[in-house]
Amino acid sequence: MAKRVIIVDDSRAIIATAELALEEMIAGGVIEFKSYLNPLELLEGLKNGSENFDLLISDVNMPQINGLELARSIKTDARYTTKPILILTTESSNEMKMTGKEIGVTGWMVKPFSDDKLVKSIKMVLGV
Repeated sequence: MAKRVIIVDDSRAIIATAELALEEMIAGGVIEFKSYLNPLELLEGLKNGSENFDLLISDVNMPQINGLELARSIKTDARYTTKPILILTTESSNEMKMTGKEIGVTGWMVKPFSDDKLVKSIKMVLGV
């Protein structure tokens, strides 16, 4: 069964780039890919049970809520405490990475990212 990967980023270009990078995994039925431009919509779906994920990839700098706040909110819900979250951002400060680690973020990738690195990270995290 395909693993559900969700990306949340306020940039359509980043979402499109990630989807293109993952095209082979999507076409091969390894992953099911869904994207959100607004993290609050994703959060609402997760809270009411209409949405779920095996891996969440999130930007940090978004206008509605930042990705670390999103991760913190998700990790406080018992249904998602063990679910992996990768941060995909332009932010690279050690302080911000440490905050992510304290929240329970699984990994950190800095934009611009290579297609290979994204694919390898997803395969490693999901064990596929």
